[in-house]
Amino acid sequence: MQSAEEFRSNNGAVVIIGASHAGVNFAFNLLQQGWTGCITLIERDPELPYHRPPLSKKTLQSAELKSTPLKAEKAYKDNNIELKLGYEVTVVNHSAKQLTLNDGQYIHYDKLIIATGCRAFIPPISGMDVAETSNTNRSIFTMRTFADTTAIKAALNNSSDKQVVIIGGGYIGLESAASLIAMGAKVTVIEKQPKILSRVTSAVMSDFLTELHLSKGAEILTGKDVIEVKQLSHQYPHQPSHQYQHKQVVVCGDGSEYCADFIIVGVGVRLNSQLALDAGVEVEQGIKVNEACQTSNEDIFAIGDCTQQFSSLYQRWIRLESVQNAVDQAKIAAQFLTGKLSQGEPVQQTVPWFWSDQYNCKLQIVGLSDGYDELLVKQESVDQFSVWYFKADKLLCVEAVNYAKAYVLGTQAIKQNLLVDKTALQSRDALSKEILFLAVSN
Repeated sequence: MQSAEEFRSNNGAVVIIGASHAGVNFAFNLLQQGWTGCITLIERDPELPYHRPPLSKKTLQSAELKSTPLKAEKAYKDNNIELKLGYEVTVVNHSAKQLTLNDGQYIHYDKLIIATGCRAFIPPISGMDVAETSNTNRSIFTMRTFADTTAIKAALNNSSDKQVVIIGGGYIGLESAASLIAMGAKVTVIEKQPKILSRVTSAVMSDFLTELHLSKGAEILTGKDVIEVKQLSHQYPHQPSHQYQHKQVVVCGDGSEYCADFIIVGVGVRLNSQLALDAGVEVEQGIKVNEACQTSNEDIFAIGDCTQQFSSLYQRWIRLESVQNAVDQAKIAAQFLTGKLSQGEPVQQTVPWFWSDQYNCKLQIVGLSDGYDELLVKQESVDQFSVWYFKADKLLCVEAVNYAKAYVLGTQAIKQNLLVDKTALQSRDALSKEILFLAVSN
């Protein structure tokens, strides 16, 4: 088996499966670290690799619908990165270090990078399977790719009443709702849990965002389980067919029904981990990787949303779905392959951060709130506040609404393990590091 030193000296072939934020950033980081070997990027999406977070926000609302490329096409050509768009890897032969593509061609690798991310989850609901078809006249969509955004915008422009039902009250569903309302749609969000975002945030933030959406005209329905999706034309066969050509009815377990010109499903994601399983690497809640993003096979690495990595900050295995994590892991893996980072060398892990834009609300999140036993709210104004999550005296997470200073101070506190003065948080004084931080925690 080829050693890491031998591999670095001859600059062998690196193949990356997945050309989103993790895969693209890894390729260019590898070049920045002095790599001169072959780099191949394989992506099933035919679109030039693009930024995904704007899809449910700026991209959907833009007058001229176009994606935002991660890199210009010229950048790949100028750096001799072979970009294979519209191809899918069907087989990983880890013994022969060979991939098989959906058109039958073979690609050899010396080191393989799996950056396959996640896919939208379609729940097993009667009538929901049409969301997975490629029929351009379909009326059930997910929000995961540029093609999804294009299809949703076309459906809105072609709809008669602009009635939209969104199944799932998570961030993707709420961001889509905000964008569609801004575009003139009438939106109903149906959430199975008692509150929106109940799995990822507190009642404080959930209630705030619920009121925000209600104030903008959205209908937010919680505690409702969708059990079926039907065509209205099937319910009323004697009505003129054109009247219900694209109409759907969403049926809930309590008997309530909601009509829509089209439906967006945003109930979560599933890992794209099958190729990793086929390659024999360890997969649990994600593809397990070490501090250098190396899997249980020393020649296979994994980066981005599909990975599970031990966090020295939180002292547990975590899987993060964020651009920040994808970019960080891409850099670390590239440093390891080019010898800038040695096996077992401690890696400085970035505090996780996320964001969401809904209407005029910018939500910034730093840290993870799992396991908190106390939360404090710092209210700066009506539409400017922050929520601070603690476990005993340790700050775990800060959620800031239109409150960049709280986000910055929260990041500093978590990163440096600083003790936060809870009394100062509850006072009327403006936030500052002078009043907020007590001492460095042991």
